[in-house]
Amino acid sequence: MTDIKVNGLNEPGLTFHELEQGFTIKEAITEAGRCLNCAKPLCRTGCPIDNDIPGFIYALSRGNIGEAREIIAERSNLPAVCGRVCPHEKQCEGHCVLAKKQQGIKIGKLERFIADFDAAMHLSRDKVPAKINGKVAVIGSGPAGLTVAGDLAKQGFNVVVFEAESEPGGVLLYGIPEYRLPKKVVRQEIERIASLGVTFITNCLVGVNITVDQLFDQGFDAVFIGTGTALAKGLDIPGKDLMGVIQATYFLRTIVLYNDGKIDRKEVPVYKDDQVLIIGGGNVAMDAARSALRLGARVTVVYRRTESDLTALRSEYEGAVAEGAAFCWQASPLAFIGKEGMLTGLEIATPTGKTILPANKVLLAIGSRPAARIVSTTKGIEVNPAGYVITKQTPYGMTTLKGVFAGGDVVHQPATVVLAMKEAKRVAKGIAAYVQAKKLLEEC
Repeated sequence: MTDIKVNGLNEPGLTFHELEQGFTIKEAITEAGRCLNCAKPLCRTGCPIDNDIPGFIYALSRGNIGEAREIIAERSNLPAVCGRVCPHEKQCEGHCVLAKKQQGIKIGKLERFIADFDAAMHLSRDKVPAKINGKVAVIGSGPAGLTVAGDLAKQGFNVVVFEAESEPGGVLLYGIPEYRLPKKVVRQEIERIASLGVTFITNCLVGVNITVDQLFDQGFDAVFIGTGTALAKGLDIPGKDLMGVIQATYFLRTIVLYNDGKIDRKEVPVYKDDQVLIIGGGNVAMDAARSALRLGARVTVVYRRTESDLTALRSEYEGAVAEGAAFCWQASPLAFIGKEGMLTGLEIATPTGKTILPANKVLLAIGSRPAARIVSTTKGIEVNPAGYVITKQTPYGMTTLKGVFAGGDVVHQPATVVLAMKEAKRVAKGIAAYVQAKKLLEEC
């Protein structure tokens, strides 16, 4: 095993540095040249945000990287992120006609190359329109919030993003490990959105430091809620309060905070030689498992279904296996076992009976739900029984409170980055239409 050396981390384990290497210029142009430029591009139909994939690939094949970047920018505000963490195998690349022969175009790596080249060479010079079309507050700076902010800023709206953390980025910054999505990439994308005239206000918890009603009092024409699902779900079984039962999202967040020098190493709750169980079968479970392995822990993923039922990307599962994670299938947790308040194991039920898996740490990755902080401090915003915000079709994304919109995971079940972006783009159109109609009525 190599050493971890990311902003000071240095202990036995796998490297936290980005695993997937990007294309060189020659490799990127050569790969782009393989595109058949289909009359009916299935790759584009597989993209949730309808990126003009054949268009930017053709421009790249001719060496026009700036043009390729402009084509991507028509649909995406986060190309360097999407190029890395989108489930390409299920979307654009999975729909490529060449994929049937296992020769599909590496669309994600091409998008990443264009975005990274742009960031390194400062190619993009997006025109910043005058902010005369209205003022919009965006709550949350994850994929949905950043998409709404970027789309509206390009249309001449004055956008202010309110973020509870000390730095914008949301799940992109605090929830996806460095080896999949380097934090400098997230920061570069946010800087580009800020260059469109978007203002970011950090350390501001809407619902505590300021309310939605106060935002309207400050002159905002509309408010967008893109706070995601901030509350991790627990497992209500005996022993749930034992020391050593930890939320996987909390664990992933502590790694980022430690790397940024904001907390001490002892506050990252996994150490070398820990016996760690991960409960769950999604991408968060795989991220937690692979991160724990990088800290030198012994890791077993406990999943109540079979391998074929995993919701995680196949590539993430295969990566976890290759790095040393074990898997316990068709295992239903029954109780956390402990001694003197400390976790010692997990009792599970399997098709062959009950057993106890030894562990001193259990990381829960069984989903999350929206927080009620904004809804509870604002009258008129209705939610469904599960706590997700209810929205309308016209104008798209508006809640039951006039002028307040919502999108992303706070409206739908937790999904991927690009699906949150897809919904956010539709909501941005709804906000623009609403504000324009509002101003027209005011003028009349």
